[in-house]
Amino acid sequence: MAAVFGRRLRRGAVTAAVAAAAVAALSASQAPGVPSPQLDNGRSAADSSDEGQGPDGASGPDYYTDLPKLNSPTDDPTAAPGAGSPGDAEAGIPATVLDAYKKAEAELARTKPGCNVSWELLAAIGKVESGQARGGNVDANGTTIDAITGPPLNGKGFAHIKDTDGGLYDGDTVYDRAVGPMQFIPTTWAWAGRDGNGDGKKDPNNIYDAALATGHYLCRADRDLSDAGDLNQAILSYNHSSDYLATVLSWLEFYRKGAHQVPDGTGVLPRHPSTGGGTNPTPTTPGLPGTGGGQSPSSPKPDKPPTKPTDPPESPRPTDPTDPAGPTDPPTSTSPAETVTKLGVAGTGDLSAMAGDVFTAKASVRATNAQGRGVGSVQIRFAVVGDTDATFSGGATTAVATTNSSGVATAPAMKAGEKTGEFTVRATVVGRSLSGVDHKASVTARAADALARVGDKELSCVAGQEFADRVTVKATYKGAVADGVAATATLIKSADDATEADKGPYFKDADGKAIRTFKGLETADDGTLVLPKLYADDATGTFLLRVTTTGGATLTVELKVTAAPADGASESPAASESPSPSASPSA
Repeated sequence: MAAVFGRRLRRGAVTAAVAAAAVAALSASQAPGVPSPQLDNGRSAADSSDEGQGPDGASGPDYYTDLPKLNSPTDDPTAAPGAGSPGDAEAGIPATVLDAYKKAEAELARTKPGCNVSWELLAAIGKVESGQARGGNVDANGTTIDAITGPPLNGKGFAHIKDTDGGLYDGDTVYDRAVGPMQFIPTTWAWAGRDGNGDGKKDPNNIYDAALATGHYLCRADRDLSDAGDLNQAILSYNHSSDYLATVLSWLEFYRKGAHQVPDGTGVLPRHPSTGGGTNPTPTTPGLPGTGGGQSPSSPKPDKPPTKPTDPPESPRPTDPTDPAGPTDPPTSTSPAETVTKLGVAGTGDLSAMAGDVFTAKASVRATNAQGRGVGSVQIRFAVVGDTDATFSGGATTAVATTNSSGVATAPAMKAGEKTGEFTVRATVVGRSLSGVDHKASVTARAADALARVGDKELSCVAGQEFADRVTVKATYKGAVADGVAATATLIKSADDATEADKGPYFKDADGKAIRTFKGLETADDGTLVLPKLYADDATGTFLLRVTTTGGATLTVELKVTAAPADGASESPAASESPSPSASPSA
């Protein structure tokens, strides 16, 4: 398990001997005047409180204890990566992860220039926290492909933090867990989270977002990280442990000597977590937390020698015996939720709707036990996740439903907001740390499938004048009023040529200039749309105006322009012409 912002976890630490070796190597390589952290049986002066508490009062973390070879990679800048340097493989940082660190450095140099955050420091913390997002196991957007989560904060050796995010980030609806490549807990992410890749989201599972948030966290209290004292304090604020400080500083020095980019997914995985506290979802993968320090099930020997007999065992963190959710709870009868072993999709339809509409389909899941039978009376939490303003009834983004006798639970109906795009409806079992079920959902723009002109009066004008009547149309979708639908009006060359006309009637823009395409129109609450005023140039004849909407509705309207009358003649336009249809729908 790796470090946690704000509230920290702790369940053991690197031995004093390991930390002392790291500090000794670091102090030999540091520039003059940079003090080394002073160890006191694995604790520094800044870490001298009885429980080694972090900034929010919870105890420190588990983390990876692998140490680099401080004389590697080679200091020769001309050496090719991987050639002749025993530490060169360790110096390889996955491409997307390295890009995230460097982008965070650049952004912080702009927004917090006095802090002097380096990408090497972010890389050092990322190495210790998650092995550079498990060797760069991220997608093209920087989001981890598999979840990186710590053990539940249930008070049993760790801090006691009940669920605060409904399992949104950590998949646990009972307790909070540390999440993502830089290991935030949900309560801290709520204020520390940042959008590092400009996608409009703040996701602790995204290395761009997490790296930028890490930099901001380290820069608190107006720290200048080019100052050794401030640097040490910043790292200790991340995890108040001198062993952790020594390990991060060792990797910082290593990356300062040189690092290079490697393909995503090919980074070196660390093998020694400080305790082997669990992670999700691959507990048998070598080198990941929860595997006994990188030991695969078939390995007869551990990778790391056992602790010396003279090392006193660490006492577990005390828990509050008065806490009804603590480890002193008496045994209780098995609840229905405790028998659930799997949550699966149960006949959910197409979760799509137009902006402002109610979704016709509802998210549905089935809870089953080890025998595959449905489990009734289980509470299921449904949560709207993603960059959307869609909600359940009443405007809530979460809702709880109970499974029926077949184990099926169905979420309430959702209503789409105005924001279009895809999002997720996530279902989790209340009271269990099972993998949730994600339903893909989407909101499309308001649309119309039919347009009709309001009124049938002939639209005519004398050349060089303006049309007395404005064009009004009404949009519908499946026979119902289509309000808020985007529309465009264009004067076209002919029924067979929908390109913009170069003569005849025209609109005026805000500056009074003639235009023959007017965009950005929108139907009113009753589905109607009154087009801007039309004007005529010197051209005479019959012209066509085409109105189109989102959804493909199209209407073509005829406009007639007659010649100006001779001096003294009647100015009644088109008096001798017989009326003709003023509008003809076309595909």
